[in-house]
Amino acid sequence: MNIYFLIAGILSFLLGIVHSILGEYLIFNPKRKKGKLVPSIASANLKERHLRIIWATWHLASLFGWCLGFILVKISMEHDALSSHSLDFLVQSIMFTMLLSALLVFVGTKGKHPGWTVLLINAILLFFGN
Repeated sequence: MNIYFLIAGILSFLLGIVHSILGEYLIFNPKRKKGKLVPSIASANLKERHLRIIWATWHLASLFGWCLGFILVKISMEHDALSSHSLDFLVQSIMFTMLLSALLVFVGTKGKHPGWTVLLINAILLFFGN
């Protein structure tokens, strides 16, 4: 078992959960009509159709995080049985995705969104685990 990959996988899954829950609570609830799933209260600067795609994209990020988390947990448990060449490619792809995502969130939020730290920690874990 590769503990680095396991920790990175769990952190990815947890980040996705926190991302969805806090996004719903802090961003989308005030823009939702009572009893509706998808937010639809538009503003002067944001049309309803744009708000809806932002909501969907928000949760897509969480889904992709969960998927990467599950892949990493699976890799951590079967690390010795997997092909070295394929495993290196897969882990490096996820590692660079995490690293670039951390950089994007850091730059985009001027370092004020805590998600970049988890993404960077995951990239570092994958670097050391590989």
